[in-house]
Amino acid sequence: MNKTYKGFWLILLVSFVLFFTLSAFDSFKIGGMELKTSGMIDRLTRVPEGVEAEIETEQVSASVVEEKKPRVIDETPQTILFVGDSMLEGLYPRLAAYAAENGHTLYSVIWYSSTSEVWGNSTKLAEYIEKCKPTYIFVSLGANELFVKNIAEKRDKYVKNILSQIGNIPFVWIGPPNWKPDTGINDLVAKNVKRCENGSFFVSNGMHFDRAKDGAHPTRKSARAWMDSVARWMPANAAHPIKMNLPKVETAKAKRVFMHQPNEK
Repeated sequence: MNKTYKGFWLILLVSFVLFFTLSAFDSFKIGGMELKTSGMIDRLTRVPEGVEAEIETEQVSASVVEEKKPRVIDETPQTILFVGDSMLEGLYPRLAAYAAENGHTLYSVIWYSSTSEVWGNSTKLAEYIEKCKPTYIFVSLGANELFVKNIAEKRDKYVKNILSQIGNIPFVWIGPPNWKPDTGINDLVAKNVKRCENGSFFVSNGMHFDRAKDGAHPTRKSARAWMDSVARWMPANAAHPIKMNLPKVETAKAKRVFMHQPNEK
């Protein structure tokens, strides 16, 4: 390349650099004259409107997450009524330990081989509510209904009756510890409990359990771990969480345990 061409390209390069640099300013003056720039820098570096909106949305979403407040735990001593089927044999001694640790009083009602139909077809729950005056209720039902066909049709009114007897008392319904897939008892209870502002449903289905010889009931040790899972779940998930600090002992005695046989009315 001869000197003439080199000089020509050098002049073009210097001109381009000068033009691009001056474009960074809104305007500039030469000899008393104000000249407007091309605005090239602004167009090249401007954030597209869509992207700007996305960034803004992300910032708003983040602030919403940060402002979410944790549930308030009720620290006051509770009178707890725990009702259900034979699963309570393993659960209530551990709940009694929580009660003793946290200043609560526990009454337990075990109705052997009972179902939502058995409880929902009687007034026993209402009678025990009247007798024990609970401020909090735990329910453990459904294990004897895992394989009932057309369960939504057959059991819905009984589940509703149980919830009606509970009324406005805060409660947690502990779902059955499935050993096989059920025909819909978990979904049925969950759907009904969801309509209650004062209650929550703890899903036990899918948890690991060491089983007793019958293959259905969790061992006593596994039942204690089951109750521990409920206690850990309550602060963030229960509609009305109560004080449930981990007890120093494995089990304790309830204030009183009531037992009913399968054929009782």
